[in-house]
Amino acid sequence: MKIAHEGIPTIALVGSVTIVTISLSWYFLLLVPTFILTTILLPIWFLSIYFFRDPERIPPTNLSDEDILSPADGKVVVVKEVETVEYMEQEAIQISIFLSPLNVHINRIPVSGVLEYLVYQTGEYLMAWDDRATMDNEQAKFGVKHTSGQMILFRQITGFLARRIVYYIREGDTLERAKRFGLMKFGSRMDVVVPRSANILVKNGDKVVAGHSIIAKLAK
Repeated sequence: MKIAHEGIPTIALVGSVTIVTISLSWYFLLLVPTFILTTILLPIWFLSIYFFRDPERIPPTNLSDEDILSPADGKVVVVKEVETVEYMEQEAIQISIFLSPLNVHINRIPVSGVLEYLVYQTGEYLMAWDDRATMDNEQAKFGVKHTSGQMILFRQITGFLARRIVYYIREGDTLERAKRFGLMKFGSRMDVVVPRSANILVKNGDKVVAGHSIIAKLAK
């Protein structure tokens, strides 16, 4: 199983604490505490490894340039029309995806184009499924100009547990759809905002897979 390199320090820290704590308990022959610590700490360590897994993803065959892929694994919790949106400056449709701690948290680029807009916003840590998180939570916002000239906005949004956003794309970069661009740690939310003219292919409750599920199609 491939592990995201950003997770290695966390996995190493949790593993070290687990091994040292259990070893000391065993050394002092504290049998009951050793059993309790083992049943608590080992699952936490294994979960930290599982959380940072980084599986390969193969996009669907015969994709058109207008197809927009999900940037995150998770569950669609919002599909709604929104008024004028930053960067896009037009009426749009917002698709929000909630990532639980058990989802893969590697994020992938939803559409090819030029990254024209990048803003990191500090803020709150509301529950990621709360619709207020879109405006109030700490987040990174990315505006992409598609080859057709249409604009798309997507946001990495922290949740109650997710306190760190990682991304490795910069303003001016040419982005390639389905490629990795970052991750969010321990439960979070991803918004994708597309023009009102786009054809939305998901609904509330749908499960989506980063770099594989087609969530919308831009108008030609």
